[in-house]
This record gives sequence, C-alpha cells and structure tokens, in this order.
Amino acid sequence: MSTEVKPSPRDRLLEAAAALTYRDGVGIGIEALCRAAGVSKRSMYQLFESKDELLAASLEQRATAFVTALLPAADDGRSPRERILHVFEQVELQAGAPEFRGCQYLAVQIELKDQSHPASQVAHRVKGNLTAFFRAEAEQGGASDPDLLARQLSLVFDGASARAGIGADNLTGLIAPTVATLLDAAGMR
Repeated sequence: MSTEVKPSPRDRLLEAAAALTYRDGVGIGIEALCRAAGVSKRSMYQLFESKDELLAASLEQRATAFVTALLPAADDGRSPRERILHVFEQVELQAGAPEFRGCQYLAVQIELKDQSHPASQVAHRVKGNLTAFFRAEAEQGGASDPDLLARQLSLVFDGASARAGIGADNLTGLIAPTVATLLDAAGMR
C-alpha cells in the first residue's frame, strides 16, 4: 500500500503553469495547461478565476524558491560585498544549466507589458525585492550611492540573465568581474 500523496489539482495546475510558462512563455493556452496538469478546464475555472490569476499564483508560489536559490542566508557572516557577489555566482551557476531560460520574473514582465496584469504585479514585487536587497547590502557596505548601485546591479542581473537565457552569452568569467568593477567604483567593502 502506497502512502504517497498525489498532488491536488490546484498544485498540479500551479506546477504546470510554472513549467510551461518558463519554457514556452505566458502565451501558453489554457488547454495545454490543463492537459499538462491532468485537470479539466472546468476544474481549472473552479480553482482560479482566470488564466491570469493562475499565472500570478504560480509566480507567487515560486517566489520563495527563487529568493532562496539566489540570496545568501541573512546571518551568514559574509561582508555585504561578498553577499552581493554571491547572488551573481548563483546566476552564473543557474545559467550553466541546459534548461535555463533566464529570470522567469523578468520574462513575465517583458512578455505581458501590462503592468496591471496580476502576474506582472507579482513579478514586479519580486524584482523590486531583489533591488531592495542590493540597496540594503550597498548601504551596509558603505557604497557612495546605494540607490544607484542597487539599480546598476539590477540592470546587470537582468541583462546577464536575459543574455544567458537566450543563449547569446556565457556568463562564466564575465559576470563576477563586471559586478566587482561596479562594487569597486561605489567604494563597497
């Protein structure tokens, strides 16, 4: 007798939305989402008001894993400079995976264009939190202009993620020196 619990239809829909939108984009059809989840369209609409709501819920559910995979632990004892570099080391590691398609939150914002879309709002908040992390570390590390440095680091993060995600560039040996140059210029310790 198996004690394995089968994921609920809601969980299967969230997982299918995450996997398919990351691989194929937000234009994926409801039929494909439901087929991948093994859930009827009727059930999907009983669980979520719309595909937009499903996409937003899927992004929200993955936000913690996204942050955990990138950011160092709060009390890891490293300097602010090392903590920022850690984020970019993680991006470089992730970008080496064959299934890497870039930052899912950036992709959603680019694809949707509508900032009022529920999924775009989740993506905007998650990306804003990453910039806030950079700003807090920059301030802690004595950067001359923490706001500017945080924006620059977000720009590098998004650009590196996008270029690696479309296969235009390999981040190995590129991203860490780029970030180190910004940190040096800002007087980060």
